[in-house]
Amino acid sequence: MAAKIRLQRHGSKKRPFYFIVVADARSPRDGKFIQKLGTYNPLTIPATIELDRQKALEWLNKGATPTDTVRRILSFKGVLYLKHLLRGVKLGLFDEAAAMQKFTAWSAEHDEQIKKRTAKAIEERKAKRRVASAAPRRAAAPEANAEGSGE
Repeated sequence: MAAKIRLQRHGSKKRPFYFIVVADARSPRDGKFIQKLGTYNPLTIPATIELDRQKALEWLNKGATPTDTVRRILSFKGVLYLKHLLRGVKLGLFDEAAAMQKFTAWSAEHDEQIKKRTAKAIEERKAKRRVASAAPRRAAAPEANAEGSGE
């Protein structure tokens, strides 16, 4: 059985919401799955991703292949980097403590970048609202045209 880590679509029309699942490669997209690893909501800015790193890492080590989008999500959340570091531990390049130290340093830096992106998106939304509320509203029927049409 070939296992794949892929997205399972939920949500209504034009409002996608995805579960990140491990499923048999032969099962349909929204069909039977083996285990749910997390969720992905692309509509929020930045996209909201909730993922169980340990479960995802276990499935990658078992040989499950992620789809292209899930590969990007796993990379974004650091699962692929953690797998890379643990492979270095297996090969004897460094010990597990050094690997975890590298991962926590990367994770802290990555979290800072995400906070900056989120703050920037919120600020842009506020600026758009300010511009929209400051724009003058046009009258439905100008009074000058109503008086002038009678003559």
